[in-house]
Amino acid sequence: MYAISRNTLLAGTALAGAFLFSASAVQAQLSTPAASPKSTIQQRVGLTDVTITYSRPSLRGRKAFGGLVPYDKRWRTGANATTSIKFSDDVTVEGKKVPAGEYGIYTIPKKNEWIVVLNKSTKQGADVDAFKDDEDVARFTVKSYMLPSLIAEKITAPKQGKVETFTINFTDLTPATANVAMEWELTGVKFKISSDVETKVMAQIDEKVVKNASPNANDLAAAAAYYYDNDKDLKQALAWMQKANANEPKFWNVHTEAKIRLKMKDYKGAVTAAEQSKKLALDAKNNDYAVMNDQLMVQAKKDGKL
Repeated sequence: MYAISRNTLLAGTALAGAFLFSASAVQAQLSTPAASPKSTIQQRVGLTDVTITYSRPSLRGRKAFGGLVPYDKRWRTGANATTSIKFSDDVTVEGKKVPAGEYGIYTIPKKNEWIVVLNKSTKQGADVDAFKDDEDVARFTVKSYMLPSLIAEKITAPKQGKVETFTINFTDLTPATANVAMEWELTGVKFKISSDVETKVMAQIDEKVVKNASPNANDLAAAAAYYYDNDKDLKQALAWMQKANANEPKFWNVHTEAKIRLKMKDYKGAVTAAEQSKKLALDAKNNDYAVMNDQLMVQAKKDGKL
């Protein structure tokens, strides 16, 4: 048997104790809820993905603007790290061209309006005065608005309580635009994001349909629907949709054909297409489209005096 010296035993005991202390320290670390929790929201605007990441402070009995957030001073538009907004493609924000990329959202709240700044710096945190103005990609002013709870009592709509926790949302969506709404306590502001849908979609139609000798049914139907929705050449839209429906008609595409014909004032053709779409929809057990086709037929017969 090997003899073990007293010093060796002491060293081993100390090392073991160090490991136990280290493990205890790791286990003792607590994970607790953040006072201003982080949030990420994403919205597709047209064909562009827009992502906003921010931390959300709460009132907790305090005053937001003119209190926690002084008027006429830069604000990180949230808490903790700088609030950021990321665009997957070039966009227009309140009339300002903004390249694809990620930017910090800095604001200067005033009593009746806010200055909103998109800046290349996303790492300022609380040091909002350190970023460089020459790195701004957009700067604009938007009017602030009162939330419904401050509107005169004669309003018939239900009142809204204070927004306790700072909130950013996407609102007022259209096929090519959305508003970013920022609300806290009794105050809100909005700014508009526009995506260049027309150029992108028309380029796809040109490539996949117009210049393609053998376009597939899905692309033909999508092109026809886009022309219908955007009041373009309806004769061309009808030709594409008829071609899409030639071999394996789908009830949703035949319904779009009926809508195109109705807009062209081809009332008999609209009824015929709606009847076909309804039959296909019922065969597929889709009652929603059956109802929509019934409604379209009523409209076509009324407008065409059939």
